[in-house]
Amino acid sequence: MSSLVVIFVILIMLILFLASGLYIHSVLFACGVIGLILLEGFSILPGLLGNEPFNRVASYTLTTIPLFVLMAQFILQSDIVRDIFYIVHKVSKGKNSILGVLTLTIGGILGAVSGSGTATAASLGQVAIPELRKHGYSAPLAGAIAAAGGSLAGIIPPSIILILYGVATETPVGKLFIGAFIPGIMVLVVFIISMLVCFKLQKKEKEDVQEIAATIDVPQTTVLPLRLFIVCIVALLIMVIIFGGIYSGVFTPTEAGAVGAFAAFISALVLGKVNATFVKSSVIETLRLTGMVMLIMIGAQIFGRFVSLSLLPRKLISLLEPIMDSPVLVLIVISAVLFIMFMFIEGAAVILMSIPVLLPIITQLQVDLLWFGIFVGVICTIGLITPPVGLSVYAVAGVSKIRLEPIFRIGMIFAVAALVVVCGLMIAFPEIVTFLPNSMD
Repeated sequence: MSSLVVIFVILIMLILFLASGLYIHSVLFACGVIGLILLEGFSILPGLLGNEPFNRVASYTLTTIPLFVLMAQFILQSDIVRDIFYIVHKVSKGKNSILGVLTLTIGGILGAVSGSGTATAASLGQVAIPELRKHGYSAPLAGAIAAAGGSLAGIIPPSIILILYGVATETPVGKLFIGAFIPGIMVLVVFIISMLVCFKLQKKEKEDVQEIAATIDVPQTTVLPLRLFIVCIVALLIMVIIFGGIYSGVFTPTEAGAVGAFAAFISALVLGKVNATFVKSSVIETLRLTGMVMLIMIGAQIFGRFVSLSLLPRKLISLLEPIMDSPVLVLIVISAVLFIMFMFIEGAAVILMSIPVLLPIITQLQVDLLWFGIFVGVICTIGLITPPVGLSVYAVAGVSKIRLEPIFRIGMIFAVAALVVVCGLMIAFPEIVTFLPNSMD
């Protein structure tokens, strides 16, 4: 059987398995194994399924993931998100547009602190939407703001997407984190501008606001000043650890995750939140998320081996040969393909299954791998708020009981604006990404 026929068969299987709702790691593993059998026969399996899966996940760099996830769980279990939004509500002093701007900004900060887009979106959905509704925001716009704020965790460090990309391409994770700083702020600014435009264009919905707000528990009582002071110090301390420590070279990304998790635990202890349930929930969720990522990595490794043996990257390069002299055009095509993939497939899986295919093309174009990693991170952020599998939107809809479709419609406005503006500027001016990491040398 020719390699082209095998590639076609495996791609059809991949689509059918994904459409049937199977877990992505199982899909990648099954498609990779079947593809390798069709190409090389059963003799390839003993060597492939021996020590290689263990060697793939037994990486020091990957220890960054459970540490940052554990830090995120300590923060979320401590109700720090709720307290920070209480501060945002007070600072806005009832000014409608300022409340929306601050909600998106706090989403970016929480993304930097927690590294979990879905969890941040869900938390914002619980505490932010009722207040946004009371200040004249329609339900879909309020939901889109919460989802967009949470999605910023895809690009603002410590992003699990950037960690996985660094491992897959052997790019320093610390430099990826620093390089993502300016593009992350740019995405935030584009989201804010899009939100302000939508807010001015929408018809202020006055009906059913109190009824909707009443369905969600939101803090109405005064929070103690001491608690607010501790929360602010913790948020500031963790951001300094992550950005300042890595940029200055004091911490590696793994060490920054460990210190951040320790700081989050101490803050939870001071706030009186630590008990058996707190520890159990944090550890179980950390194990669940880390296990999911590791399984995806094993499945992606098998699928990546099939991609390499099928010579799919070389065939794609030949297909793109007419436009290979125009790197900008190739990057636009790649961004469109990734954008569609992130709409349907979980971000970590997209990174791990697409990098083996795209890496030879990027190398052929002589594109900076660090720049490309941030570029992919921006597209992943956008994918978290686009249909049909925008995980941030699902998280917000789940906690707020707002219908998915209208949130997705407004989320698409945010997404397209970020895709055109941020990705366009990154392609035109690569120094936006490379300036800070180069200054570390």
